[in-house]
Amino acid sequence: MAEQAAQESQERAPGRVMRVSGPLVVAEGLSGTKMYELVRIGEARLFGEVIEIRGDAYSIQVYEETEGVGPGEPVFPMGNPLSVELGPGLIESIYDGVQRPLRVLAEKYGDYIVRGADAPALDRKKRWSFVPTVKEGDQVGPGDIIGTVRETPVVEHRVMVPPGVRGRVRSIKACEATVTDPVAVLESDGGEVPVTMMQVWPVRTGRPVARKHPPVVPLVTGQRVLDMLYPVAMGGTACIPGPFGSGKTVVQHQLAKWSNADIIVYLGCGERGNEMTDVLLEFPELHDPRSGEPLMRRTVLVANTSNMPVAAREASVFTGITMAEYFRDMGYNVALMADSTSRWAEAMREVSGRLEEMPGEEGYPAYLAGRIAAFYERVGFVDCQGAPDRQGTLTVIGAVSPPGGDLSEPVVQSTLRVVKVFWSLEASLAAARHFPAISWLRSYSLYQQAIDAWANEHVAPGWEANRKEAMRILQRESELEELVRLVGIDALSMADRLLMEAARMIREDFLHQNAFDDIDTYTSLPKQFRLLALILRYHERARNALEDGADLDSLTELPVIEGIARAKRIAEDELDRFDALMTQVDKEINALTGAGGEPGKPSDDEEGQEE
Repeated sequence: MAEQAAQESQERAPGRVMRVSGPLVVAEGLSGTKMYELVRIGEARLFGEVIEIRGDAYSIQVYEETEGVGPGEPVFPMGNPLSVELGPGLIESIYDGVQRPLRVLAEKYGDYIVRGADAPALDRKKRWSFVPTVKEGDQVGPGDIIGTVRETPVVEHRVMVPPGVRGRVRSIKACEATVTDPVAVLESDGGEVPVTMMQVWPVRTGRPVARKHPPVVPLVTGQRVLDMLYPVAMGGTACIPGPFGSGKTVVQHQLAKWSNADIIVYLGCGERGNEMTDVLLEFPELHDPRSGEPLMRRTVLVANTSNMPVAAREASVFTGITMAEYFRDMGYNVALMADSTSRWAEAMREVSGRLEEMPGEEGYPAYLAGRIAAFYERVGFVDCQGAPDRQGTLTVIGAVSPPGGDLSEPVVQSTLRVVKVFWSLEASLAAARHFPAISWLRSYSLYQQAIDAWANEHVAPGWEANRKEAMRILQRESELEELVRLVGIDALSMADRLLMEAARMIREDFLHQNAFDDIDTYTSLPKQFRLLALILRYHERARNALEDGADLDSLTELPVIEGIARAKRIAEDELDRFDALMTQVDKEINALTGAGGEPGKPSDDEEGQEE
């Protein structure tokens, strides 16, 4: 398809550059060129995309530096929209925003990408072992799986019939083939159709699905504040807004490392080079807890850093989500980490300004909200097209970087209109060294009800009740803190002071999590439930003891409190230790209640009996 379009473009006369304004080039003489069609500019063959047509004036956003390009230089139409190559070889690859393979370009041109450089996204020489799953004579249609390829030890690549193609299988066999070699031939009404392992798909068009369902199963992240308080569902959307230094990128890294998605697409959109370097260096060294293989064996990276041409950011988010949709169509659970959509919006603002469009709020284009919505709406929990019947999910978690942490700015507000989970990062929590610095009072999840029902059934019956009790304690603490600031803690009742202690334990021993600790970096759902249940058990028993006349200071100085503080570091294969801590809580508080003094000391009645 792409080769045919390129051949047709050669027959069309080239246009001519009229003017250059940064990443925007205006050309004329491109008769027959359509919106979003790709072009090559000048003798350097710079890569660009038509984004506006006014009469004979074609506005082109260029994905490379335009230095040295001037009026009169030729513009060559390529005859096809910006598209990505989809097939075996995507996993473990590192691409730029327009799907150029960075490893290949580095070998070819060195550490810096030469203008006009290009290389196929998928290796044309590597041979893959194709195993058919249909036989000759079978009728197949769009989305049908006709064979498999073992792409990595973790990922089985399922070769599908491209959308819009159907017919009877005339020939198919197990073979060693490249992505461009036909692995099957179909007989259709229009004649024979060869099928390869590679598809080409335009990035601005969502891939078709059979049906969408409401997301109901959680994306387990291993981060306690997210999974317990503000979960995101598989096939859902979430955003992480926060000021500089509040930990957005670290949270994204944690989700990419530990979430239970089958495939991770990590999109660095306009991020600093050092942050993407961390990803590129860390991920090959990380081991997937489920498979034991390196995390890269199920990861695709799109690296579009802040020093790359600004226009490429606009393309990068669509490049990433199209690749994610492709794996979703195979029946996988895919998670896309977009860091950060603010840089994408800033790129739109710059290009819009150079197009002299009417600016909206804070200079952003009027279509900002529509573009953001179009991106997030490509997620979902779906029935995939074709046979065999299968379901896939695509979850998008986007970081937003509002200037000064201002959540009222347009990008944040446009995002919050379409996403269903809001993880609010606060600079004050980050400054207090509380990570993840996610506010437990300002965040929300609209998947909460559905996921509570799932967790009650699949994790523990008391999941929802414990979550609600923890939130009640945290919200009450917030109310009491205002009073404490005015009149001091001595003005509080003993019950309220005990509640403040329980809230402190929830914050420090449950919500606080160390991303760099081998054990604390990830917490399974059963462990999360047990850890929170332990804290709530202490609060409940201590409150009852307080009503029975126990001393508050003694209750807050029990030896078991130190054990609760250390419980987050209990290994996943030692969860039975929580039962011992539960027993210890009961024992120490019972001893305190019985004696009216310190735990472990016998009561007066007991001493009398001994005498």
